[in-house]
Amino acid sequence: MTDDWQKDRIGSALRGENPTVLRRLEAGFAVVGDVQFLPGYSVLLADDPAVQRLSELSRSKRLAFLADMDRLGEAVERACNRLDPAFRRVNLEILGNTDSFLHAHVWPRFEWEPTELVSKPVWLYPRERWSDERYALGQQHDAVCKAIGEELDQLAA
Repeated sequence: MTDDWQKDRIGSALRGENPTVLRRLEAGFAVVGDVQFLPGYSVLLADDPAVQRLSELSRSKRLAFLADMDRLGEAVERACNRLDPAFRRVNLEILGNTDSFLHAHVWPRFEWEPTELVSKPVWLYPRERWSDERYALGQQHDAVCKAIGEELDQLAA
């Protein structure tokens, strides 16, 4: 598989070609983030690539997207809490400043983060964390991906 899915994350998810998809949810896709300097970082992608803002969704679809965001956030919280005793909390964000399609970030936060960053937004982490190959999504993240998927399944039951 090539990296073409990265150019069309939602379309590739709809076609079953996006390898980062953890689960299909009601209004979108739970995917694991490309970078994992905070293991368990996940993203909720809306299932329509044309939608740029939450306000563009119908009321029922908007509530479904927010419910999916809540479910993914809780799944990340449960999985990270189970896997790392230093887990603190999750941060949920809908930004859309870089990628125009509607998506929500789910960031796990940990006690072992650098003191000067632990209480600040993730976006203040040094740029090299975002591009360093040590933090790129890979097989070393299979356990956290599996745990998040299991938690998503339990929360759906």
